[in-house]
Amino acid sequence: MNDFTDKNVLVLGGSRGIGAAIVRRLAAGGGQVAFTYAGSQQAAEDLAHETGATPIRTDSADRSELLATVAGRGALDVLVVAAGALVMGDPLGIAADAVDHMIDVNVRAPYHAAIEAARRMNADGRIIVIGSVNGDRMPFAGGAAYALTKSAVQGMVRGLARDLGARGITVNAIQPGPTDSDMNPADGPMAETMHGFMAIKRHARPSEIAELTAYIAGPHAAMITGSMQTIDGGFGA
Repeated sequence: MNDFTDKNVLVLGGSRGIGAAIVRRLAAGGGQVAFTYAGSQQAAEDLAHETGATPIRTDSADRSELLATVAGRGALDVLVVAAGALVMGDPLGIAADAVDHMIDVNVRAPYHAAIEAARRMNADGRIIVIGSVNGDRMPFAGGAAYALTKSAVQGMVRGLARDLGARGITVNAIQPGPTDSDMNPADGPMAETMHGFMAIKRHARPSEIAELTAYIAGPHAAMITGSMQTIDGGFGA
């Protein structure tokens, strides 16, 4: 188990799904973990009680609110951006406001949070964004806008890795494939179709994504930066 004792950790979007699994994993490793939530107050309170982590109500689509939360945590050792939005469907019928909100959460929020964290982040810090294999591959119709946001994360990670490398700060994306969560349940209507694209024909468990996150956040990953760490059961192979 990677040791995060006394590490100052912030997980954006940590009350449910992959984010909650990451909170559990880093708190179990001894991290001083805070996490944000938007609408899932009861889930956030339950997770805080379970792990000892600190919940902070924050809307990632509100830039000033987001920046205040990041700045308020002081000198971070680890920032994980797990907050995400998903809008799929016929692009001719999707509301423009829904697409813009997804871009706010999936693109603008990770960028601005990373920059704000970097202003005071400790040397050898870690910035990790939960992206998606759909940044590499979109094998079915209806996902253009979502894929756009996840491809944008890739460019951001590559650029910030160079900008922050002199301080030993690494910047990486973790790209899950289908993962069992409220957003994409393992027994959902698209499960069979998604499994058809995969070599390992099941959804990932959030805990599996959290274990990879813990490795990238830990000391053994000091030379991994600007990378897309894909964990997708062969979805994109």
